[in-house]
Amino acid sequence: MNDFSTVELERDPRGFATLWLSRPDKNNAFNAQMIRELILALDLVAADGLLRFLLIRGRGRHFCAGADLTWMQEAAQLDFNTNLDDARELAELMYSLSKLRVPTLAVVHGAAYGGALGLISGCDMAIGTHEAQFCLSEVRIGLTPAVISPFVVKAIGERAMRRYALTAERFDGHRAYELGLLAETFAADGLEAQVANWVDTLLLNSPQAMRACKELLREVGHGETTTAVRRYCENAIARIRVSGEGQEGLRAFLDKRPPAWQHQEPRP
Repeated sequence: MNDFSTVELERDPRGFATLWLSRPDKNNAFNAQMIRELILALDLVAADGLLRFLLIRGRGRHFCAGADLTWMQEAAQLDFNTNLDDARELAELMYSLSKLRVPTLAVVHGAAYGGALGLISGCDMAIGTHEAQFCLSEVRIGLTPAVISPFVVKAIGERAMRRYALTAERFDGHRAYELGLLAETFAADGLEAQVANWVDTLLLNSPQAMRACKELLREVGHGETTTAVRRYCENAIARIRVSGEGQEGLRAFLDKRPPAWQHQEPRP
């Protein structure tokens, strides 16, 4: 979908995209260029009204090994304001991902350290291998997981965040599942088949309804039952019922036939 040096954005003919972290020789570690290209790639995804959902994956042996050592060495020589600019770029990436209107699924294998947990936590869903290794490693090198912390806290909870951010312990896919960071884990040799199953499941759903559902859940937040939330929810269901895909879905259900959005190209 575009030319990048550190990431790849691939569009599947069935209507979804995969954003690959593509620095396998560096274990997909972040640097300034990768962060900038990820932001640009997410802008392309946001602008494509035909995309149904997005996968985020890593090329090579690891999902993402955190920050690139050369980039960190360079950052250590920079003044406060320049470091602040770098932090704002990373924050732009995390907030752009969290605000995407389409559903997002992270697929994790190998190492996922530091900022990688921000990417995973910023997605709506994540799956991975039993053997995947996770670590909030920042305090080991005198730093903190500052920019990614709001997203990781939402994903695993405040108490677990305190433990893993303060100890920098590693944990595997099984523990990530227990914490809620991963929705499911699989054996490494079965991961691709399971990704295909998740894709097939998401393709069953109305693209418009999935976008509307993300917007709804963002408004509902933690489920506080205020008058404003009640009114929003009432309007949300009324709007989707009279929409084109809402009407098609209801007619298809009553006619006992697949809705139009399920008439997609077969899996390659």
